[in-house]
Amino acid sequence: METTKITGAEALMRSLEHEGVDVLFGYPGGAIMPTYDALYDHKETLHHILVRHEQAAVHAAQGYARVSGKVGCAIVTSGPGAMNTITGVADAMIDSTPMVVICGQVGAAMLGTDAFQEVDVVGVTQPISKWNYQIRRAEDIPWAVARAFYIARSGRPGPVVLDFAKNAQTALIEYQPQTVDFIRSYNPVPAAAPGSIERAAELINQSVKPLMLVGQGVELAGAREELLALAEKAQIPFGQTMLGLSAAPTSHPLNMGMLGMHGNLAPNVMTNQCDLLIAVGMRFDDRVTGDLHTYAKQAKVIHFEIDPSEVGKIVKPTVAVLGDCKQTLAQVTELVQETKHQAWIDGFKPYAEKEYNKVIDAALNPKEGPLLMGEVVRRVSEAANNEAIMVTDVGQNQLFGCRYFKYTHPRSIVTSGGCGTMGFGIPAAIGATFGAPERTVCMFCGDGGFQMTIQELGTIMEQQCPVKMILLNNNYLGNVRQWQYMFFNKRYSFTPMLNPDYEKISAGYGIPCRTVVERADLDEAIREMLDTEGPYLLQVAVKEEDNVLPMTPPGGSVDDMLLEVK
Repeated sequence: METTKITGAEALMRSLEHEGVDVLFGYPGGAIMPTYDALYDHKETLHHILVRHEQAAVHAAQGYARVSGKVGCAIVTSGPGAMNTITGVADAMIDSTPMVVICGQVGAAMLGTDAFQEVDVVGVTQPISKWNYQIRRAEDIPWAVARAFYIARSGRPGPVVLDFAKNAQTALIEYQPQTVDFIRSYNPVPAAAPGSIERAAELINQSVKPLMLVGQGVELAGAREELLALAEKAQIPFGQTMLGLSAAPTSHPLNMGMLGMHGNLAPNVMTNQCDLLIAVGMRFDDRVTGDLHTYAKQAKVIHFEIDPSEVGKIVKPTVAVLGDCKQTLAQVTELVQETKHQAWIDGFKPYAEKEYNKVIDAALNPKEGPLLMGEVVRRVSEAANNEAIMVTDVGQNQLFGCRYFKYTHPRSIVTSGGCGTMGFGIPAAIGATFGAPERTVCMFCGDGGFQMTIQELGTIMEQQCPVKMILLNNNYLGNVRQWQYMFFNKRYSFTPMLNPDYEKISAGYGIPCRTVVERADLDEAIREMLDTEGPYLLQVAVKEEDNVLPMTPPGGSVDDMLLEVK
């Protein structure tokens, strides 16, 4: 009996369905057109979201992946379409976001001829992706897709790029779905070294002043319970990286706040006072460590990490515990003694009180003057019962958002960490509404980042994505202005912004909008935003020259944080 043959494009659709894909973010074009033609017959199973720019497709796929735990998927055409995804691919790579990007490509016979809209996508994306592959034959499609999704989601997650030649899309094949769960020479979850579990537990049992640093790896591993079990059994206070902020509830008594340049004073200062530093699923980013010559030199270091290349890259550990931290944390916890470090934990309080009195109280409870970003963020968080997903763009909106939003549930923060990509906020929030449709998505953005992907209001309009957009408008590129204020003698070189009428723009897209200038109107406007079905834009006029504090000066030590600027 003769087997019915299908096109490579149809094989791609079936392979995506086989991988459990339910949402695609994309933009059609010439070299990917056969695939889009096949997609026409799969609209019921593969929900395609038409973005307005290819960069938005990858950021939306990131937002989808970060809140759902699934692999995000974007599909674009060749040449400029593929090149417009590069920022998102790099962003996903450094922030460990599982994503598969499918790019159209000219036919295999034309490769290397500088054909219309031909770009060496494999060459360009090799340094910024976890794996990439050029599909030149239709027969390779099931294998390539299965391998791509396995690599993207396994071990330390990351982006994979498939460069899909046009001839492979149109050729006919006999399709058989494939599943990949093993690749020779690829070891996504390395085994812990012999004795490392026991040695880590021994160091914890011996410690008098332990401090745990919680990174996004805890979120990616689904290891919240295991993390808290260890922290509570051994009474270990912890700080969190920006991407790890929702790995544990903000309200947990052992949660001492955010690490890093604009983090909380206590966990930063105490990093240089602890006798044991326990890093879990974090990579010792320079914004966390500050000056490495002074960083935690007094402490022994345990590093729980799934990616061996991160171990010793920045900070040399006393003990490295390789593997999936969901398993390794539990194994160490079994060997750890119940103990109390009350005097050590109490030592965080004076720093927390100092920060509250000098910074936080003024940021959240101003008595007069313009609205402040911090108070807006906190009031939105509390109005949503501290249960919403927070998406941010990049800049002061991001830093105030991370500092003053509160997190209850896992996977509640979506922000661009390692790359710091302006324009990330709107499309990532779109993706988040599809990745967690049952949750409220609040997106904080500055007037600079908002205009970088403002065209995606069209996607929001078409899809009626229920994104609650809070535009913190200070008429500046605020974070750059702050650095100019502090380190460049207040020379505001090209940071003031002449802004458009956002209410008129929002009206053009049919999105409800309200502008708040007075503090007395803020709470009622937030409630209106949250009660409105579908999308909403809340523009808040905030203080133009507000500064994010505390701040570790560039190249400074973590215990040299500034609580005020002069």
